[in-house]
Amino acid sequence: MSTPNGFPQHSRVCLTRSMEGGAVQDLQAKKAGKAAKKEAGGDGAPPKIGTPISETLKLLPEELKANMKIRSITPRPPRKPRLERAASLDEKSWRKWRRFRTSQESLTDPNETSSSNGSLQEASPSPPTRGRASPCNPCCQQDSLHSSPEALEAGPGGKSRGGASDLGKRASEISSAFGGLLRGKGFAGGKPRLSQIMPARPLPPMELNVASHSLRTANRIDSDCLDYRHYSQHKFGRVSSSLSDSRLQGNGTLYDNCSTDSMKSTFSVLTPIRAKDVRSRSYLEGSLLASGALMGAEELSRYFPDRNMGIFVATWNMQGQKELPVNLDDFLLPTDPDFAQDMYVIGVQEGCPDRREWEIRLQETLGPHYVLLHSAAHGVLYMSVFIRRDLIWFCSEVEYATVTTRIVSQIKTKGALGISFTFFGTSFLFITSHFTSGDSKVNERKLDYNKTIQALTLPKNVPDTNPYRSSSSDVTTRFDEVFWFGDFNFRLNKDRETVDSILNQHPDTDVSKLLVYDQLTSEMSRGSIFKGFQEADIHFRPSYKFDIGKDSYDSTSKQRTPSYTDRVVFRSRYKDDIQAVKYSSCPVIRTSDHRPVFALFRVKVRPGRDK
Repeated sequence: MSTPNGFPQHSRVCLTRSMEGGAVQDLQAKKAGKAAKKEAGGDGAPPKIGTPISETLKLLPEELKANMKIRSITPRPPRKPRLERAASLDEKSWRKWRRFRTSQESLTDPNETSSSNGSLQEASPSPPTRGRASPCNPCCQQDSLHSSPEALEAGPGGKSRGGASDLGKRASEISSAFGGLLRGKGFAGGKPRLSQIMPARPLPPMELNVASHSLRTANRIDSDCLDYRHYSQHKFGRVSSSLSDSRLQGNGTLYDNCSTDSMKSTFSVLTPIRAKDVRSRSYLEGSLLASGALMGAEELSRYFPDRNMGIFVATWNMQGQKELPVNLDDFLLPTDPDFAQDMYVIGVQEGCPDRREWEIRLQETLGPHYVLLHSAAHGVLYMSVFIRRDLIWFCSEVEYATVTTRIVSQIKTKGALGISFTFFGTSFLFITSHFTSGDSKVNERKLDYNKTIQALTLPKNVPDTNPYRSSSSDVTTRFDEVFWFGDFNFRLNKDRETVDSILNQHPDTDVSKLLVYDQLTSEMSRGSIFKGFQEADIHFRPSYKFDIGKDSYDSTSKQRTPSYTDRVVFRSRYKDDIQAVKYSSCPVIRTSDHRPVFALFRVKVRPGRDK
């Protein structure tokens, strides 16, 4: 078929020169045009540059006619050649393509925001991109009419139509290759634009319920998540909590990288939290009984159904020995209670030179279930607080203060060290002290006590849980639960021979006759020291003074009287909040002239506010 102007219908194709072979393709197009002219017998005449634009528009689709602006084209003489450096074939192709793009934009609708057209859309089902695309079909037709008319010379004969068809196929291949090059690599010197990334398949619909199963985690602790294992196996095809990408892709799941990354949070090992619980929480203003309060009654009952926690408190005068015991299990983990305690507080007087090594040994003994909440030192006074790992989130900021009881404050062998914090809604104060030594220096020890309760500046930033029952002159009144332990140095007011005879006559558990001569028991009954404090019943032998490495008391020339110098006392704002479970010493540790003394307590804990 030929048009009235003699143009073959098959020759209206998009002839786009590639970047590398533009010149070669021009020669091939010219040869094909001349061959077609000879075979047609010269009936067809090539269009001239001055051909009216209305005649050319007859060859274009109706769609383009409506959107094109008709402009008259006036022939111009060729420009004078100007001197410039020699350009490569790539540069020439690039310049021609830039001129072609300019003419293309002049023909498109100014309201269009993209230069891509339906040519690529017809060839590929993918959505249009915002990057630079290959020339469009209609515009390419117009450009080819004006830029290379020799290629369109053809007659109405069959051979001419066949030659034009072959030429069109080659031009289409070149056009598609050139378009792919534009989409993939772009041009040197221009800013590349990548095509829009589209998902390989439609995204799954979002669930209307905010508290969807996909937001829940894989930890099977709460009773409301017992069905999560079955749900995960049904929906995701696996129950493993591993966060590895290879495990996600190798377990029969057909997820791409994006899906894999988004599913990592689904299989977390953290405690499950429902969205409605998060909405009901208030971290700025909590409530004692409100549902979802972090320190409230609901959370407290979850961890402590009877609202009682176990606390281990110990004191030991190490006598400054470098050698540490081989095993601390009998000291920290006695066999009498069936379970370990929730909190461990250890105070040391005349501690070993390497404090860090001491704390490492404590951590090794307690194991990974406990973490060091806080440790502090005042000279050779050490205190370490360990707590169960899953309870650390309910502790407030930990504060500490020190007091020196010696006249020369630089000598820190005697004094006190206090650590305080709030656990849920209950405030705790732990004090370890080393009072003045000497059999007859009872008054000096009472002065040490009075100076400690007045000079220990706690709490600092953590608010008092009950300020109406606090006193500025006594630090022990500003906390709910107070534990005071250390080497108080109170002795037995009896000679060595009498004490030895009592110890030899009575078994280890019956020491009531010795306590009659105990200085601390006498002073506490008078109310001159440790006002409001209590002490559990003593059923162990005196913890001082032993020969190092032996179970015998002082055999030196001084012949010191065995005494209960190492003690643990306690007080509470509320009656019966603290119950003593065990009070004993550890005779198997013989590296010091003191035996470690420890006590186990059951302490009532109250809910608090989220502050």
